[in-house]
Amino acid sequence: MAVQYKNPPIVEALCEFRLGKDTEWDLTIPGQLYEKVKSQFPLREHRTVQVVEFAFQPQNVQQQIRTEERVLLFTPDRKALVQIGPRLLVVNVLKPYPSWKGFKPLIETAWEALRQVVALKTLDRIGLRYINRVEFETSRVDLKAYFDFYLYTGARLPQEYASFVAQALFSFAGGRDHCLVRLVSAESEAQRMAVLLDIDYHWARSDAVAIDRALDWVEEAHSRVEEIFEGCITDELRRILNT
Repeated sequence: MAVQYKNPPIVEALCEFRLGKDTEWDLTIPGQLYEKVKSQFPLREHRTVQVVEFAFQPQNVQQQIRTEERVLLFTPDRKALVQIGPRLLVVNVLKPYPSWKGFKPLIETAWEALRQVVALKTLDRIGLRYINRVEFETSRVDLKAYFDFYLYTGARLPQEYASFVAQALFSFAGGRDHCLVRLVSAESEAQRMAVLLDIDYHWARSDAVAIDRALDWVEEAHSRVEEIFEGCITDELRRILNT
């Protein structure tokens, strides 16, 4: 993130572009896009993936799961990939995170390739998401010692969790953008506790910015994600990440 940690917790980062329904799309587009980026993403696969989506209602957040056919294009080391689905482009990087200076050019390459093969009219969504994993040496951890965003339980409730989820949807840029922040218990080895801090910054409404400003928005979103991450952790966790 903005601070350079010796042991950064990022296990995956992704940037997603969802095109408007008025964008013409056909089965030849993934192949055309592959031809544009194959020098960097030469490995091609077809997969059926499960997609988890969050529907934001006035009083709650609902989770929806569906399947989708995608073409996946990998770098030779398989540490970065481009996903192409119906009116969808996603750029992922995996651990070890290559820094924003390494990730941003991949986003730019894929986005410009898409613009060369598709006549873009509108965008339904852009999102920038960072998934962080923190693993502790013990099986019991006082979350508030390491996080400034955590699940609070009162003194009359048990203080040991079998599992937990804490989440909040924050509003930014005058309501133009939303950020869903989730702190979730994760599977780990026995006698260890692991936590995922998932930060998903995205448009609150379709066509939030002009298509020509899409990459400017991504740069702004990255700055917001950095701020949110630092706001979610304490100095004690910063110490651990620098050990």
